[in-house]
Amino acid sequence: MSHCLVLDIGKTNVKLHVLNSKRQSVFSESRANKVLLEGDYPHTDVEGIWIWMISVIGRLTDKLHISRMSITTHGATAALINRNTVDGSSGLVLPILDYESNKVDQSELEYAKVKPAFSETYSPSLPAGLNLAKQLFWLQKTFPDKFSEATDILMYPQYWAWRLTGQRTSEITSLGCHTDLWSVKENTFSSLVTHMQWQTLFPEIQPAWTNLGSVNPQVAKQTGLPDDCQVFAGIHDSNASFLRYRLHNQTQPFTVISTGTWTILMSSGVPLDKLDSRQDMLANMDVMATPIACARFMGGREYEAICAQLGGAFGDPVDPIQIQHLIDKKYMALPDFSDGSGPFGGRKAEFIGKISANQGTAIATLYCAMMIDYQLDRLAAQNSIYIEGAFLQNPLMCSMLAQLRPQQDVWLSADATGTVQGCAYLTDWQSVPSAIELKPAVPTKFSGLGDYKKHWLTSVLQ
Repeated sequence: MSHCLVLDIGKTNVKLHVLNSKRQSVFSESRANKVLLEGDYPHTDVEGIWIWMISVIGRLTDKLHISRMSITTHGATAALINRNTVDGSSGLVLPILDYESNKVDQSELEYAKVKPAFSETYSPSLPAGLNLAKQLFWLQKTFPDKFSEATDILMYPQYWAWRLTGQRTSEITSLGCHTDLWSVKENTFSSLVTHMQWQTLFPEIQPAWTNLGSVNPQVAKQTGLPDDCQVFAGIHDSNASFLRYRLHNQTQPFTVISTGTWTILMSSGVPLDKLDSRQDMLANMDVMATPIACARFMGGREYEAICAQLGGAFGDPVDPIQIQHLIDKKYMALPDFSDGSGPFGGRKAEFIGKISANQGTAIATLYCAMMIDYQLDRLAAQNSIYIEGAFLQNPLMCSMLAQLRPQQDVWLSADATGTVQGCAYLTDWQSVPSAIELKPAVPTKFSGLGDYKKHWLTSVLQ
């Protein structure tokens, strides 16, 4: 039986999945996605990921026939490479900068002079290196000699595809993800790319499902992969989640809530003039090069931050009795627990009420439900809502959202690996299914939740 391998690089964890011909995961393994602090700036542990990936694949190839591979990664990340380096090396002329590094802010004032208008890119001004072009700008200004050695700028999924095959490409979902590099208005590279004379550094843009050819001989030798194992261009992770629902709903409006370190709401059918750049709202480009209205906050990161202060951890059971108590008392968490992201980025985080040390998961659950509901309102999201990813481990939160949105159907992905499924679609594009296994979120029946929502909004907006 032929299998598909997906490398999924999230901000917090790196995962490797193998799927069978029915797109069912038959193997998975993960490692922490470490940030290395030595050197000139915090950067991604590229070699750690590579060595781990090669090792894991090497343990699989005598048991599973892996004929196809694709890659999905978080956004706001790119590699500056010299394509003429020796095979087997990373090819990097500079380490891949961690987008949470505030070193990039050193060039904030200078960068602001060349940053394209929001009406061109629908990419808001974001903290640290979340606007990828600001990273590139800082790297070029700070390390001009090294930057000049780069023959190519590769978006993060395509960097891994290049290391596996030697083939270079660009792809729209990573280019169009709050980077300042893509003009939604003109459907081409932004005015910034032209101003900085970077356009020749980006390889030709090709669809995420482009077959880049076989793994290179060295990879095949190191891993035991077949010489004809095919590698596909790859995709931004939230867009991989969105892809399944785009095919399922066709022209009907819908919203996907992709959850993990980031909670990203992607709403089709929403006019881009609904977007407020001051509230971390933006347009992403989907795999078909269509702009999609989005709103974001660091849901997983903020959930963990609240639990770290009050006790509990992500994945711990949530007690509905505690939830009802918090609602009754109007005890709440108010943003921002992410150091600058989301609709209330920069607001001083606070707790209202006498919250006990054992109520961390309960208050974090309420907080994230309120944030998601607020952003759905801001987007004026229509029709069905689909929840993907890490927050599926918190069914009470999902059901609470269903109670808050009685006018909409809230659906839960029956597969916790929706991002992986969407990425796997790219490797068999002519046979992509439109059906998705879903289950409805049964609304909770908390007393006073509507009043709690009004009180939370009043508190956060005052």
